[in-house]
Amino acid sequence: MDSSGLEAVFLANRDTLLRFIRSLGAGDAEDLLHELWVRIQTAPTGPIASPLSYLYRMANNLMLDRHRAVRQAEKRDREWTAATGGPSLDRSEEPSAERVVIAREQAALAEAALQSVGERAARIFRRHRIDGVEQRKVAAEFGVSLSTVEGDLRKAYRAMIDAKRRHDEV
Repeated sequence: MDSSGLEAVFLANRDTLLRFIRSLGAGDAEDLLHELWVRIQTAPTGPIASPLSYLYRMANNLMLDRHRAVRQAEKRDREWTAATGGPSLDRSEEPSAERVVIAREQAALAEAALQSVGERAARIFRRHRIDGVEQRKVAAEFGVSLSTVEGDLRKAYRAMIDAKRRHDEV
């Protein structure tokens, strides 16, 4: 099954997949579902014997990846605090000047990437990813359908990924 066939199975079973993700305990089930959609579109696929089972497995793996990432970040933070002796009065918690310059440069690239996708898509991206508003609520706020929000987010994500790739090549 090629990716368009897998996309069709995804679209036909979107609500079922969303319920499955919620049953796994995802508070941000819409986000995970969207991430699953993006992965389907960007990952090369070959023949798939049971596409719905494949999608369930992908969704479950995304949940596991998120759980592992959170655990790893917590462990890294604990180890860093232990290794550095915790916060110290003789060291600044402020980032170095070099890090500040790099962060500003990356922020400018991200802003330019967002502006390239249009005002509505940029605003939807900010509301969802920065303000943390669920996709359904963003759709209601903007007076558009959920699929429009998802489409605008895809455009914004692609622009951000392309900007990061260009930055990494430099």
